[in-house]
Amino acid sequence: MHPVRPPDADAFDEHLMRRALELARRGEGQVEPNPMVGAVIAAPADTGGGRIIAEGWHAVFGGPHAEVAALAAAGAAARGGTLAVTLEPCCHHGKTPPCTAAIVAAGIARVIVASRDPFPAVNGGGIDELRRAGIEVRTGVCEQEARRLIAPFRMLVEQQRPWMIAKWAMSLDGRVATAAGESRWISSEQSRAIVHELRGRMDGILCGIGTVLADDPLLTARPAGPRQPLRIVLDTSARLPIESRLVRSAREIPVLVATGPKAPADRLRALAAAGCEVWQAAAADPRDRLHELLAELGSRRLTNVLVEGGPTVLGSLADASLVDEVWAFVAPTIIGGAASPSPVAGTGIATLASATAIEIEHTDHPGGDLFIRGVVRRG
Repeated sequence: MHPVRPPDADAFDEHLMRRALELARRGEGQVEPNPMVGAVIAAPADTGGGRIIAEGWHAVFGGPHAEVAALAAAGAAARGGTLAVTLEPCCHHGKTPPCTAAIVAAGIARVIVASRDPFPAVNGGGIDELRRAGIEVRTGVCEQEARRLIAPFRMLVEQQRPWMIAKWAMSLDGRVATAAGESRWISSEQSRAIVHELRGRMDGILCGIGTVLADDPLLTARPAGPRQPLRIVLDTSARLPIESRLVRSAREIPVLVATGPKAPADRLRALAAAGCEVWQAAAADPRDRLHELLAELGSRRLTNVLVEGGPTVLGSLADASLVDEVWAFVAPTIIGGAASPSPVAGTGIATLASATAIEIEHTDHPGGDLFIRGVVRRG
């Protein structure tokens, strides 16, 4: 197979890949714990001017992969064409047959891959298989964007824990509540709508018992999104009130109460009888318990977990380097007061050189607030 490439092949490849990345995002909240993947097929330059003739994306967990969806849309027109895919095609039997076999059978002449698949059963094997079949393969096109797209999947595969998103709303002077504890509502209605949309594509929402006792939250997405997240309460001594909204709704929407090793047995039985799932950590040290819990959530294949407070929980996660992404809503108000809490408590850092750096990916102004979304820089 000898594909005819357009004069500016690099620009052509990037054009295809950026469209594939757009398509991949359509699977957000639908495909986890699988990664979001998009694919496009372009006709050979000598027959179709290099135009895109088919598109596909991984639309639902267990459904056809992006490559297969695009190949099905292209039909016989795929022969001799170029396939751009955001993640290395799989070469193993999982819930679906290997995509590499479908690509070879379709007569694709050239494949552009943005990022390797970190899953051990693939991890370069798909690329090697395509090359052995005589297909030209180019890798690394828009790689940084593709790796960001699958960051939660990569975290689950490589570190066996979910991607942790810390969310908070605060005043311009960095307060999440008044000295008297009032916090509803610091952010605007539009900001709160963004949070509900985010909740609707999470696998879990985590908060501490302090937040539950203070606010009696429901921790659901309203309106419901594509996923109904597991509601997780960090509750060392199993103090979660039976009459709380979380417990009263536990039989309809699951609640996981994560307790310490010395939680009273009668409280554990009461919560279990009320419909909550009780998970008891073995570790005595709070930081070790956090790692233990995240490993448990990883074993359940939770990919994205939203942390909704409060300062103690966020501080513990930050101290343990377990925050991966931040969604911060800053209201144009000043609260003041030395006793008014800030978003992140914990031990903190001793020098500014040790401060956690955030790479800002998006800003907006919902309802007059400043919304900042970014990822934690590692290394």
